Amino acid sequence: MTGRARAGVAEEPRDGRGTLRRLLPEGRRFLLRRKGALVRLGGWSLLESAQTFLGGYCLARALDRGFLAGDTRTGLLWLAVAAAAILAGGPLVRGVFAQLAALVEPLRDALVRRAVHQYLRGALADPARTDSGAVSRLTHQTEIVRDSFAGLVLTARSFVFTALGALAGLLALAPQLLLVVVGPLVLGLALFLATLAPMAAAQRAFLDADEAVADRAGALGAGLRSIAACGTRAEAADRTERLIAAGERTSRVLARWAAVRALALGVAGQLPVVVLLVATPWLLRQGVTAGALIGALTYLVQALLPALHTLMTALGAAGTRLLVVLERFEDGAADAPLMTPVTPVAPDAAATRTPPVPPVPPAPRPGGTRPGGTRPGPLPRRAPVPPAAEIRAVTLAYGPGAPPVLAGLDLGVGPGEHLAVVGPSGIGKSTLTGVLAGLLAPDRGTVLLAGEPVAGRTPSELAALRVLIPQQAYVFTGTVRENLLHLAPGTSPSALVRAVEALGVDELIGRLGGLDALVEPATLSQGERQSLALCRAHLSPAPLMILDEATCHLDPVAEARAELALAERRGTLIVVAHRLSSARRADRVLVLDGTRPAYGTHEELLVRSALYRDLVGHWLSAEDGSGTDGNGTDRSAEERNTADRGATGPVG
Repeated sequence: MTGRARAGVAEEPRDGRGTLRRLLPEGRRFLLRRKGALVRLGGWSLLESAQTFLGGYCLARALDRGFLAGDTRTGLLWLAVAAAAILAGGPLVRGVFAQLAALVEPLRDALVRRAVHQYLRGALADPARTDSGAVSRLTHQTEIVRDSFAGLVLTARSFVFTALGALAGLLALAPQLLLVVVGPLVLGLALFLATLAPMAAAQRAFLDADEAVADRAGALGAGLRSIAACGTRAEAADRTERLIAAGERTSRVLARWAAVRALALGVAGQLPVVVLLVATPWLLRQGVTAGALIGALTYLVQALLPALHTLMTALGAAGTRLLVVLERFEDGAADAPLMTPVTPVAPDAAATRTPPVPPVPPAPRPGGTRPGGTRPGPLPRRAPVPPAAEIRAVTLAYGPGAPPVLAGLDLGVGPGEHLAVVGPSGIGKSTLTGVLAGLLAPDRGTVLLAGEPVAGRTPSELAALRVLIPQQAYVFTGTVRENLLHLAPGTSPSALVRAVEALGVDELIGRLGGLDALVEPATLSQGERQSLALCRAHLSPAPLMILDEATCHLDPVAEARAELALAERRGTLIVVAHRLSSARRADRVLVLDGTRPAYGTHEELLVRSALYRDLVGHWLSAEDGSGTDGNGTDRSAEERNTADRGATGPVG
């Protein structure tokens, strides 16, 4: 189904004949603008007709006037003429291909321009819509048209001028031969042409099914988080399986029509020879010579039937494929995706969430030093209130043979504390947030939230203890209010207004049309998504908030306002920082440096951590306008640090 059909516009049946009728006028205009190339191509092909004519005619005369008449010299002379005609074929082929390029390359260039025009026109008409077929039209499908058109021109030209030379030779040898040969040829060709329309329909259905599966895969990839959040895995899998089954059915139909086409090829390719052999006694009685019969058989076997076979193969494969693919370029506007994006409505949060664990009241920061190797976080041996988050000797590696991303790491974050996590790209910052949030299970060690182990907890229990905002903020299709209250559906209107004002998203909500306006995720920028997700997290009753570069798409002013508002919220805040200002705002900073993490205040780490000093220097350079990556480190510094540590791992 095309975009017009989905939009409710009636379409004419799209069979091969209808497509051909629509494309023929434009095809004629294209060819008329290149009459010079067509005339030159015809001239070179006419010489090829002479070559075909001489092949059978010279052989017949070599037999009748030479070898069968006892004149070997005359027979050899006729064969020499035939050989000279064959040797002259090299320059002919070169001339044909030179003129072919003058026809094919302008067509490809025109299709590329049309594909770009279609995509830009569709993007301007609906910026939120993704035309997943545009890249295929621009690359793969334009090459299909180019190759198919070139093959059709070559084979059609070859058949026409080969047939012209062969029929002229048959007429010159004996007019009776035409009566025997032409009838079976026309019959076989007609049988084959009758299969073209259903073959084109089967080819079109196969391509549509193939594109539907590709579009469905793209929609699933874009909506995986919505599918997981809304529990629609079974429905998504069922719809995908139906598309795959439809693709299998269309491929079987296409294979059946290919078998019918092969049968038609056999009839057209063998019947003329059989009829000629059966009619030989009658032809001899009509005065047709043995040499003329051999010449006719030569025309059939070496020229006419191979050309017909090639033409039928090209029309059946390249021709139907060309018609189907050209349909994608036919409209003035880009085709819409065959499948609609997966945008399930978010489930009722109140029905899936358990009552939140009350926030742990703030307590004095823990002091002292934990015993053992690398201990970045000082924790008290006996605290009156358990830490908001604690990991004990945690080790995690992505695979049995991979080096550990976290190795024997101990960390404690007190209630009400604001911790910033910094380090080069790939060092394990996101891995640490995944471990703290209970999304990644460590190979060894223990993870505690509010003094309770994370292992074995259900997703709803974890959601009551912590809220994690990743770099790719999640916004679902629904109203602004539904997005903001997803984690706290019982929030009062006044509390919602205070959170909106504290995070500074009131202007964004106004642009969207208010709290009850519908949100289309595809129309939001990354920064707008992050703003809505941060406001949602601010309203969450979870006592621990983890931001994994959740402000990376905000400008420094908006980031500072968001972090200050989240820090003032009751509870504990852990931020993966990518700017110096984020680290300075935190109570303490954790510097991940392979097996040598460091932990302390900004001022303490400037003295104790060489890596932190290096990061601060790059952050300051970035603020001055020099190029760095998203973590404030340039590529050479990151590679140098990784080499010094002697370990690599997945991107944190």
